[in-house]
Amino acid sequence: MNKETRNNNSEQGSAKVKLAVVLSILFLLAHAGYNYIPVAYEGENFKQEMQTAVVQGMAVPSGITINDMVKGKLQRAMAANNIPPDAFVQVKQINNSVQAQVAYTKQVNMLPFGIYKYNYQFNHIATPTGFLLKP
Repeated sequence: MNKETRNNNSEQGSAKVKLAVVLSILFLLAHAGYNYIPVAYEGENFKQEMQTAVVQGMAVPSGITINDMVKGKLQRAMAANNIPPDAFVQVKQINNSVQAQVAYTKQVNMLPFGIYKYNYQFNHIATPTGFLLKP
């Protein structure tokens, strides 16, 4: 029951190289997630803020301009969610409802040292839904 063991010089040290490759890939994925997730979260949070502003605009009493009220709420939400100040904002009344559209592009560093930058594009149109639209 003698077992032969072979020592190949070319196979020694390959575990360290594989570990270094796996750790570098994990680092790159973590870096990309660390930079992308907050931007995506702010975008989704802003969508909710847009929907809230439009619904509240439908419930405004007469005498107050709906467009100005919705734009004011959107401006405050833009400041809270780190939306670029040069974003396209359009609020308009269609029939008996309000529609708000916001579009912007934000660069996200996906790889370290600015090697690759992803353009996060946000373009959302919010319209009120539900019981406020029923005659």
